[in-house]
Amino acid sequence: MATTAATTGVPAVRRPAGRSLLLAGALAGPVFFASATIQMLTREGFDITRHPISQLSTGDLGWIQIATFVLAGLGGLALAGGVRRTVTEGIGRRALPILVGIFGAGMIAAGVFTMDPENGFPAGTPDGPVAQMSWHGITHSAAAAVSFTALAIAAIVLAVRCARRRAVPAAIGNGAAALVLLLPMSPDHMSIQIAVNGLVAFTWTTVLALSLRRSA
Repeated sequence: MATTAATTGVPAVRRPAGRSLLLAGALAGPVFFASATIQMLTREGFDITRHPISQLSTGDLGWIQIATFVLAGLGGLALAGGVRRTVTEGIGRRALPILVGIFGAGMIAAGVFTMDPENGFPAGTPDGPVAQMSWHGITHSAAAAVSFTALAIAAIVLAVRCARRRAVPAAIGNGAAALVLLLPMSPDHMSIQIAVNGLVAFTWTTVLALSLRRSA
């Protein structure tokens, strides 16, 4: 109980019904990055320094990353349900599940609406940025932005919750995660920054899910 409170600022609450949802939420991040990493290493022409992870959704094998986005988003929705069942009092009890749910829904939308092929990927695509973004490319970018922003706000809410409970390390950790997710995108290093944002986001959701699951 002490470990959980120090990590999330959430006291132990016995809600067994939420444990399966929290487990699904905890698995979303590892599944996403295992799939993305295998694809980055095996798909011809992909270069993480030039191509964001989302570009894996394009081409003949794009369905793999599309499915990866959708599964991760469903994990985010499951986590939101688990949060709603376990965080039943104090700061953030209403906001946290909504914000995490927006993150999950945004991931699903980012999978369904793919970005445009560009910068030589998939193989055979002309080098250089796309001349004009398609409607689904714009929708993809908007969904991803909303998703990460919602998760950053959730991290801020949890940081305040932890600070109120005098869980200083947890408050600092949540605040740092929010800061990374809210940093403006650099045009020169966008693909790397997106990958880092994804790593921070899914690490945060996994830690939150496991911490809450221990208290459930």
